[in-house]
Amino acid sequence: MQRSVWAFPLWPCLLALSAPLDCREELSGLSHCSSISQEKLLDRVIQHAELIYHVSEESCSLFENMFVPFPLQLQRYQTGYACITKALAIPSSRSEIQQISDKWLLHSVLMLVQSWIRPLVYLHATLETYDEAPDILLNNTKWVSDKLNSLEQGVVVLIKKMLNEATETSAHSEQNLFVYNVQPDLLESIMRDYTLFSCFKKDAHKMEILLKILKCRQNEAFICA
Repeated sequence: MQRSVWAFPLWPCLLALSAPLDCREELSGLSHCSSISQEKLLDRVIQHAELIYHVSEESCSLFENMFVPFPLQLQRYQTGYACITKALAIPSSRSEIQQISDKWLLHSVLMLVQSWIRPLVYLHATLETYDEAPDILLNNTKWVSDKLNSLEQGVVVLIKKMLNEATETSAHSEQNLFVYNVQPDLLESIMRDYTLFSCFKKDAHKMEILLKILKCRQNEAFICA
């Protein structure tokens, strides 16, 4: 069945704004980002995080409206559908965030980013098995997956610049591989994918917030949301 193309007003803007963070690894290391000043790199990392969150929000809503029956839309956080980053020691409340250092802010963002790289690859792959999945949902998920890798590289260089620490990008080892050991039925598969969309949207927002708090600490003139 041919997939339909949905109108998505944010998409043209993303194509224009998604290019600034280029940290591709070369022989000299992450040279593209290393040549950028710390302040500009933080700005670009924040911009990437903002765009990732906005696209994830739109994609989650689209998936929910197309595939999830309304009575089941509140069940994604029930037992069996917990977020994959639930066990991470990431600060969540305002008081917790105020008490942690800039170092822990950056490492919290990096942990969140690296935890989602494999699941988003899975999510894009499983969406291709949906007969009615629109191209825009597939394109958005692939775009977010690619940009999450760029965000990871940018945060790694930012840690090196701000903290003078040598941090590597994720090697995506088997311990980080996200797989399902059983073949779920259709409804269970939909709910698992819905949980991934919902949890990633929440964590993407958290990445954006943590980075903006870091920016506030670096520059008092920067206005926090």
